[in-house]
Amino acid sequence: MSNLRVLDLIIIALYLVAMIAVGVYFSRKNGNPEQYSSASGMIPGWAIGLSIYATFLSSNTFLGVPGKAFGTNWNALVFSISMPLAAWVAVRYFVPFYRSTGEISAYTHLERRFGSWARTYAVVCFLLTQLARIGSIFFGIALTLQALTGFSMELIMLVTGICIIVYTVLGGIEAVIWTEVVQGIIKTFGALLILYLVIDNMPGGIAKVIAIGQQHDKFSLGGLGPDFTQSTFWVVLLYGFFINLNNFGVDQNYVQRYHTAESAKQAAKSIWLCVLIYVPASLLFFVIGSSLYAYYQVHPELIEAVKLKVAAERLPLTATVAQITQAAAQLQPSDYGDKVMPHFMVTKIPPGFVGLIVSAILSAAMSTISSGMNASATVFTADIYGRYFRPNLSGRQTMRLLHLGTVVVGLLGMGTGIAMIGVKSVLDVWWELSGIFAAGMLGLFLLAVISRQTSNHEALTATIIGVLVILWMTFSPNLSESYAALRNPLHKSMIIVVGTLTIFLLGLLFNRLRKSRVEARPAEEFKQSVY
Repeated sequence: MSNLRVLDLIIIALYLVAMIAVGVYFSRKNGNPEQYSSASGMIPGWAIGLSIYATFLSSNTFLGVPGKAFGTNWNALVFSISMPLAAWVAVRYFVPFYRSTGEISAYTHLERRFGSWARTYAVVCFLLTQLARIGSIFFGIALTLQALTGFSMELIMLVTGICIIVYTVLGGIEAVIWTEVVQGIIKTFGALLILYLVIDNMPGGIAKVIAIGQQHDKFSLGGLGPDFTQSTFWVVLLYGFFINLNNFGVDQNYVQRYHTAESAKQAAKSIWLCVLIYVPASLLFFVIGSSLYAYYQVHPELIEAVKLKVAAERLPLTATVAQITQAAAQLQPSDYGDKVMPHFMVTKIPPGFVGLIVSAILSAAMSTISSGMNASATVFTADIYGRYFRPNLSGRQTMRLLHLGTVVVGLLGMGTGIAMIGVKSVLDVWWELSGIFAAGMLGLFLLAVISRQTSNHEALTATIIGVLVILWMTFSPNLSESYAALRNPLHKSMIIVVGTLTIFLLGLLFNRLRKSRVEARPAEEFKQSVY
């Protein structure tokens, strides 16, 4: 049975209808592929900045970050701390580069630089990353709405997915950006409202939250020692820098927005505006997680229902009440962190406010999913279908393909989200998958942009070795004890760091060795002519 009141349902329904109406409104302007994919370069920088911020602030942040802070500490906040440095690199090098090419796809340059294999490889990595992102977001939103409505997670993903597909297909990138501007405001307001309600219900207020947090080391950013086998400060900092560099510099979601800006200067401003808002906003979600932890430390009896539910889900259907109760008592906060905020919403937030917060969570999901769908459809149309099947598509054919690609990506994303049902932490799953898929793409792109003399076969060899390293780091921890010495000793967040550097540095090394051989050849030929 639904835990939502009539007022909450009305608010949520109005929000969904409004989003579809936005898509219908902008559909009248999408008469050609350029308008659909880049809004003809007429979007102001501040709107693009809020749009990028809304994409970053997905439901993975809205639900996963408080769950992470509840279950562990503030170690994941270091990810946000790395953003300014990655943004500086993007503004300094990537934005001018993309604006000068004028090409809507981020990966066309790779083909001109290294050949069609490089472009295809990057596109495959990007599409896999998008499926992982969209799937994890669908899973996160379904996790919350299941607690509120009692409906199955599969049904929730289907309904929300259809709404997102409709307004994205109709409205194109312009609808995505302007709805994300509104969604960014809504989700920030929703987070502030949740924090206020937690503190308002907390005996002792914020002072008590700080005291409990310090007592249980909830504000730690991770160890500062040179240990790369654990999730230390440095591991998350490196991971965050490379992932954010991939986002700002290689990800079609963001690159496509640079082309919607009126100028390169406006595109650069949009990145800095995103960073300026996102860093304190991400801190807000960590504060929410720590506040929820303190609240349920003061009222442990109020969280028992969540622990019993999680324990029951992990045991066979034949488990007895005693077995479920015993298993629940052994759970750690990290085992049920993602379910805490939905539980608080169900039990403590008054009517009307739940509808607003659910709308905020929906907006967090819809903004990232819609932009991912639009970008994926653009990449599929330009880099796969238009490159290998029909390069001379008419404007009408391109529009049809963009619409079809958007629908297919949305459906595949829903399927990925359904496959994730039962995972322990949505944030952990997203971080691991994004690190795996993005590593090779970022390394190859850095090699293409920075090293102007690396040849095709040198880049291909470096990429093959890099992919093998990524596969080893990903799957070797599953090796049996007999092969324990072959396991990857580093933390999984280091996959993108090592994978990216392997491809980039090996490409530089192979180029240097080739140049050394070429330089040594005239001297050898001279010796042979003398003797």
